[in-house]
Amino acid sequence: MSRRESTADGPVSLRTMPRWYVTLFCTDTLERFGFYGMQAILVLYAAAPESRGGLGLATGDAAALFGAWISVMFLLSLPGGWLGDRVLGQRRALLAGCLISGFGYVCLAVPAGWTTAAGLVLLAAGGGLFKPNHQAMVNLMFAGRRGRESGISLMYVGVQVSALIAPLLTGYLGERVSWHLAFSIASVAVLLTAALLAGAAGQFHDVGGRPERPLTRPERVVVARRTGSALLALAGLLTVLWLCGVLSATTAIVCASVLGLVIPVVGYVVLYRNPALGAGDRRRLKGFLAVFLGATLFWMIIAHAASLLNLFARDHTDLTVFGFGVPASWLQSATPLFILVIAPLVAVVLPRFGERYQLAVKFAVGLLLVGGGFLVMAVAAANTSGGAKVSPLWLIAVYLMHACGEVVIAAVTISSAADVLPKQFMGRILGMLWLFAALGGGLGSALVRLGEVVPESVYYLGLGGAATLAGAGFALYRRSLSRALAKDSSPYQQTEPVPAREM
Repeated sequence: MSRRESTADGPVSLRTMPRWYVTLFCTDTLERFGFYGMQAILVLYAAAPESRGGLGLATGDAAALFGAWISVMFLLSLPGGWLGDRVLGQRRALLAGCLISGFGYVCLAVPAGWTTAAGLVLLAAGGGLFKPNHQAMVNLMFAGRRGRESGISLMYVGVQVSALIAPLLTGYLGERVSWHLAFSIASVAVLLTAALLAGAAGQFHDVGGRPERPLTRPERVVVARRTGSALLALAGLLTVLWLCGVLSATTAIVCASVLGLVIPVVGYVVLYRNPALGAGDRRRLKGFLAVFLGATLFWMIIAHAASLLNLFARDHTDLTVFGFGVPASWLQSATPLFILVIAPLVAVVLPRFGERYQLAVKFAVGLLLVGGGFLVMAVAAANTSGGAKVSPLWLIAVYLMHACGEVVIAAVTISSAADVLPKQFMGRILGMLWLFAALGGGLGSALVRLGEVVPESVYYLGLGGAATLAGAGFALYRRSLSRALAKDSSPYQQTEPVPAREM
């Protein structure tokens, strides 16, 4: 038995983690420190007046900015996963993602307008490389489904330590000292991640060290031509917008939102038609579309924590505690604090829960929780009429429900996605999961502007009701989803790919 297989005989616990798991655990923790630190302050930084070092964007644009940015990052997860599968190998893709993100945070730390745009682009590219390939490495290093699902849940513990501490540090520095100093702290964490990955390469042996099926020479030519054409088209579009005098933050946010709506559909169709897939693969991929769409709704709601809920904390919440004014960004630490408490329990209970229809049942529970959180938020918003401020306990209750839903849905979707297609498509199916999360970000970036024309309570009520109904749908149609995702009765027979078309 290989070393990789021997690590997956049973559920992983904190006491029995192998060295490679510790490395992946720590790198995810450090990389997410930068992400969550930036997430806690990006919208507040964008909405802050220029006299206080912010971007001075209108509230609507600032609220839409995070959804648009994370949509682009999620969009880049599919090509990021593809690069890991076909070009770099997962480990080199991880290292490249860390370095690119590190320079992105450095750009945000420079107090100049154009560097903010450059920094956000670099961060989207770095995150798009890191996230799907990190998840692919976790799945590739686990041979057993049960251990893999527990391992993913436990890894959430480390991530949430970062998510808990990062807003406290970057939020205080950003709101009280300097936005740019806060971004500098994030860059240090991500560059440390790159150093750790480089030093631990031997722990993984040959896993992820090279692409599963590298590009052939004809494929490299096709990829180079298509990439060059896409970059030229993007440069041309930016030039036209600049010449027309409409190249602005609002235009960029709208364009990112439109891409977030269109590309996931195109990406799914292209993957579905891949000639290397068999009939059973396409059946499972078609059934998994329901999970993709459920994840879209889930991430659309969760992303509000860094946008509308962050602004709600700043404008409508009484943040004075014993005479001390709590920074609004500190409330972003509530969700990870709750996840730290419940994730170990979920890691033990999740594999035993709903054995027969486990994916649908767990997904239903997750959506009902996040939907219920927004129903609570609708009541909180209704209590702010006339300029009244509400207790932060309202937001804390919402974050608690969202934390419970996030632990369940994130672990289940990532783990289940690994069984939909053959191993050589690991990075791309996980990238597709984040592509539909981009759809959620794009929809959220567009919908968040409704908060300017409809009462906030109605806005939250609508989204909460939609998530609740979706959760009920997963519960009712659990048998149909289970049949659609069932593995073939005979072993997978791989067909020969057509190199010029398989992208």
